[in-house]
Amino acid sequence: MDHKGTLTLSLQPAQGAQPKASAGTPAAPDTVQAAHDETLPPLETLIVDRLDDDKAQDIVCIDLKGKSSVADTLIIASGRSHRHVGALADHVLRALKEAGHGKAKVEGLPACDWVLIDVGDVVVHIFRPEVRTFYNIEKIWSLSPADA
Repeated sequence: MDHKGTLTLSLQPAQGAQPKASAGTPAAPDTVQAAHDETLPPLETLIVDRLDDDKAQDIVCIDLKGKSSVADTLIIASGRSHRHVGALADHVLRALKEAGHGKAKVEGLPACDWVLIDVGDVVVHIFRPEVRTFYNIEKIWSLSPADA
């Protein structure tokens, strides 16, 4: 599946926009399709483009501004296997280092079920599909306070 040019973002729905569910991953509430080249800051664009180039599946960005002081954006993606998750994480880390963001913190690389990359204002989660479905962090972070 090619994600180039489109990305699911947690925003207020645009007029007439319909949420899109990916295979195996439920759609988060209040999601719309948007061109990431026009809406994402450069750091998020770098990460999403790297994930997309490496064939990550179901790439999602969740805007956390006003919801959490931990980060401004969560980027969530799936890899097809342990090896694919590890390669995605490694390539994202290399791209970040080449772009001058070499201080990223990483958790989960030995097992490669769920790799977390903390780049400060952006946190990247790369899952195997079964693990992503089990934890379903898209739902946790996309709920509004009234829904909780």
